[in-house]
Amino acid sequence: MPEKPNLTYIKELAGDDSDFEQKFIDILKNEFPEEMAIYMSHIQNNEPRAAAEIVHKLKHKFNILSMEEAYKVAVEYEEELRAGRTETHHRFQRILYTIKDFLNTI
Repeated sequence: MPEKPNLTYIKELAGDDSDFEQKFIDILKNEFPEEMAIYMSHIQNNEPRAAAEIVHKLKHKFNILSMEEAYKVAVEYEEELRAGRTETHHRFQRILYTIKDFLNTI
């Protein structure tokens, strides 16, 4: 079963502060689509090293969404991109769409 994002970490971090929790979620909802679009643009333009910079930013969001396996994939993929390769793109892209769909439902 594929790994699913969740808000466990954010809820633990926020404690009883629902305003903080919502602000954190809003930041994710604003930043993630932009970063995903930048990543896709770099891939389409055959700029793997530039894509690695965005993967570096995105992988931290995976941790925030309690996606440990996705984080591991991102760490390895970032190194792959820095070497100029994109073999893991489709796997990484599936993770991105899973998160995008999740963020659209919260």
